[in-house]
Amino acid sequence: MYLVSACLLGQDTKYNGGNNRNEAVIEFAEKHSVFPVCPESRGGLPVPRPPAERVGDRVINREGEDVTGMFLAGARSSLAIALSEAERRGEKIEGAILKANSPSCGSGLIYDGSFTGTTVRGDGCFTELLKELGIKVISEKEFDCND
Repeated sequence: MYLVSACLLGQDTKYNGGNNRNEAVIEFAEKHSVFPVCPESRGGLPVPRPPAERVGDRVINREGEDVTGMFLAGARSSLAIALSEAERRGEKIEGAILKANSPSCGSGLIYDGSFTGTTVRGDGCFTELLKELGIKVISEKEFDCND
């Protein structure tokens, strides 16, 4: 089973109320066992919501509000639900395809907290948890549906 950011599958979970639909990811999902995740929604953040970026160990939204607790809660809850679903299906989590640069799902690069589109090395809250378990995470930017 692969975890896939719900927004990449066309679900309207993005901070602005839209999605990040990615046809290559959708094509992959049609051929593999997948489980959609949105740690931000799972953490109780509304859609739409102010954009947020990671600054060190904190997640701060554009209005200056510290939303770290909601991001961490969503990451932990999403992981627990994904592990439970994998067990229910009798599968293991083989990997994850998550939204690039996100404070939840970014892998390797995340937005720097300036809200200017600038990235820095780092992982989102959810990605960190997955990597701690040895689960490979890639973004849609690295994704090749032939893999």
